[in-house]
Amino acid sequence: MTNRAWMVSMSLAAAMLVTACDRSGDGTSITINADDGNTVGAIDGRSGEVKIALPGFSGQFKMPKLDMDAGNFQLNGVHLYPGSKIEAVDMNDGGMRIRFSSPAPAAAVRDYFRERLAKAGYALKAEPEGLSGRTNDNTSFRLNLEGGAERTKGTILLGG
Repeated sequence: MTNRAWMVSMSLAAAMLVTACDRSGDGTSITINADDGNTVGAIDGRSGEVKIALPGFSGQFKMPKLDMDAGNFQLNGVHLYPGSKIEAVDMNDGGMRIRFSSPAPAAAVRDYFRERLAKAGYALKAEPEGLSGRTNDNTSFRLNLEGGAERTKGTILLGG
């Protein structure tokens, strides 16, 4: 595992301990993969089970459910659409995928991100299902959205 993956793993572990809360409802699931694609850490958002597999150490334990929302996440100062819930975060050495749900139609969520991310320096292109482009540090970015009149499921892909 690279130093970057190790630092991400440790940062995630610290975040888990700080933001953990009760077990009611669904929580946020998180997966961290090493360079070779093997999972080195995972949190099951529904059960609270944490698994860690690092060189020289492995184990699993339960903790209170991790529940992340719009206030726990930001891209260059831009939070998720207000009222959004993060369902899963998957990390590997090449990038990150964030899955979330928002209490608004897809067009409103797309417009929210387009306006704010453009101000943060992202070069964006509107797509039928969301946005694509590059971050202000030239990392690839994609926002995929699907939804109805009242709720939207979204995925943000960074890098990789």
